[in-house]
Amino acid sequence: MSTAKYSLPCLIAELPQYIDQRVVTAGWIHTVRRLGGVQFLVLRDGSGLIQVVQRDQALRLHPETVVSVVARVVRETRAPGGIELHEADITVLAEADSPLPIDLSASYAKAALPTRLTAAPILLRHPEAVKWLRMTDQLVAGFRHTLHGLGFVEIHTPKILGTATESGSNVFEVEYFGRKAYLAQSPQLYKQMMAGVLGRVFEVGPVFRAEPHDTARHLSQYTSLDVEVAFISDHRTVMGLVREVIAGMVDWAREKTPNTQDFWPEILPAIPIIHFAEALDLVSNGLGENFRAEPDLAPAHEAWLGQWAKNQYGSDFLFVEGYPTAKRPFYTHPDPSRPQYTRSFDLLFRGQELVTGGQRLHQYRNYVEALQKRGMSTEGLEGYLMAFQYGMPPHGGFALGLERLVARLMGFSNIREATIFPRDLKRLTP
Repeated sequence: MSTAKYSLPCLIAELPQYIDQRVVTAGWIHTVRRLGGVQFLVLRDGSGLIQVVQRDQALRLHPETVVSVVARVVRETRAPGGIELHEADITVLAEADSPLPIDLSASYAKAALPTRLTAAPILLRHPEAVKWLRMTDQLVAGFRHTLHGLGFVEIHTPKILGTATESGSNVFEVEYFGRKAYLAQSPQLYKQMMAGVLGRVFEVGPVFRAEPHDTARHLSQYTSLDVEVAFISDHRTVMGLVREVIAGMVDWAREKTPNTQDFWPEILPAIPIIHFAEALDLVSNGLGENFRAEPDLAPAHEAWLGQWAKNQYGSDFLFVEGYPTAKRPFYTHPDPSRPQYTRSFDLLFRGQELVTGGQRLHQYRNYVEALQKRGMSTEGLEGYLMAFQYGMPPHGGFALGLERLVARLMGFSNIREATIFPRDLKRLTP
């Protein structure tokens, strides 16, 4: 009987703990510079960069060639990170073609966005891309850590559905063993059902939107961070949870991702809240706009409100609550005192919608009535409605777009810059 050996090279980020020791590391040649008889290589892996000093072995290496390096770790205050590798024995594992389709030693934003997206398999190796990739990873870890600490359970719901009843035509139709099926726009109906099982649930997963948007803030597939919680008082309970979760995500990711301190917002103990009707009045006065009978907030309005919140409260965040009933899905709880409005909200972050949420209906009879008012059938919703026939507590939840959050944190002008291989109206590759 034999056993497999478990052995991996040291990550570059781990090397400071091995001063004056000889180690094995590996990665990609980032840059090559020759000075006199000495060759200076910058080695890169997914955790960082380190300089390798070569005096005897003068290999001619192209950038992005993959190598294994056995070398001694030494302190060098002039080197990036305060250490470098000496007495290096380098083995080439895979040679890279030259020239590269995109220059990874140049500024991250130098090439035009379409070029960068087409060259994404290479561009994502850029240290600035790795920064937002790691930020994304730790934001999700912080999301999970915060919710687990509050007694929530992670669930995994279907992404192939038998009906398109939640949002009608804005879904992707697929063939499913000879019949029609649809890609899920959200886990909404399932997470509500599971709130009736576990009480506190969340999910991290892809959602699919067939809306014909071609804007800097929309994707056809993105990652949604979804939460549903039972036994709430009203939507304000959910809004308090949103604030706690985002603060937990930011605190966790700030600690876990060095060299990103400039990107993190301050989150006030109480995020400012305005009603939708008040928001319309503010925008009308600020921008001089007259709204239609069924008003809504356009991106320009959200941007104006974001700046207003910054000026008025010093806050990067603003809750807008009480969206009109006509603008929210059938399961949204109406405001008992103002039925034309709902117990729902959006959270704006730096002038852009980041989170949508609210209180849901929880009585079966209210669902039947809400569906009838909208001319919708219960067909295909039998399993969903069953949860409400047999005792569902007052509940609510929210959904947060991961890529949109990262784009706002990084200051990107286009959500595709914070997306691995984005999918939109025009792009199915790479």
